[in-house]
Formats: sequence, structure tokens, C-alpha cells
Amino acid sequence: MSATPGTPRPSTNPFQSSASQAAHVPTAHHLRATTVAKPWGHELIYAQGTHGYVGKLLMVKAGGSLSLQLHRTKDETMHVLSGDALLEAGADPDDLEATSMHAGDTVHLPALVVHRITAVTDVVLAEVSTAAPGWEHDVVRLADAYGRDGTSTP
Repeated sequence: MSATPGTPRPSTNPFQSSASQAAHVPTAHHLRATTVAKPWGHELIYAQGTHGYVGKLLMVKAGGSLSLQLHRTKDETMHVLSGDALLEAGADPDDLEATSMHAGDTVHLPALVVHRITAVTDVVLAEVSTAAPGWEHDVVRLADAYGRDGTSTP
């Protein structure tokens, strides 16, 4: 059976919706990432938490260090895209395990894990985390090289 010229024929792609189903499919939304200056470099927030997760790229200058911190509810995973870093992590700030991280390494940091990342070289980290209400302020700084101890300013 041949199609009438000018009439679209039905797709044989099992992943493509029919026209009636397509009306219920959400559309893509193009967003603008936000760059936030930090004393250790900057972060680019490309997923703002509106869909239940946050996505960031952290660019940390050599010698720069994130706070020694923990999150009450936020669960995060970090992946080293480039560079070298030192991760300190553990249950107690006085008993942390230090691990060298290099491009390709990934670490999962559940809520309440005390952690700090220090850049050995310029480092780029991809971070994805949960986005419970108030995620922007879910940081308890235990120590900070930039005078932000105890604050919750992201």
C-alpha cells in the first residue's frame, strides 16, 4: 500500500508518539545558566532545582578550597572533569580520610558527611545534588579559609 502524495505516513519508530499522544508531551525549556563568583573560583548552576535536582560546574583555582562543611539533607555526587583535587571526608571533622581525586573520579557525598575539596591544580567538578526546599541554604560550614565559618550562604 502506498501513501497518497503529500500525506505524512505513520511513523514506524516505537519511541515517537502519535499526534494525539504528542499533545500531552511536555516541551523542552531552554534556560540560562547562572554564574556565581566564589572566593575559590566560580560555579555555573545549569539546573536550578526546579525539577528535583541541582546541576553545577565548579571551577576551583589551584590552591583554592571549598569550606569544610556538611549538608543536613542535601545528597550530592561530584565528578572530576579536569585537574587534580584533594577530598577530605568522614563522619567527624577531627577524623577525615584524605583521598586524591583526578579527572574521571567520582564521589558520592550523602547528607551529614563532613567534606572539603581543595584544588591541587585548577580543577573542574561536575556536581549533581538533590533539591529539597531550602537546598540553597543547606550548608553548615565548620571551617572556611575565606571567613565564612558557620554561615549558610551558598
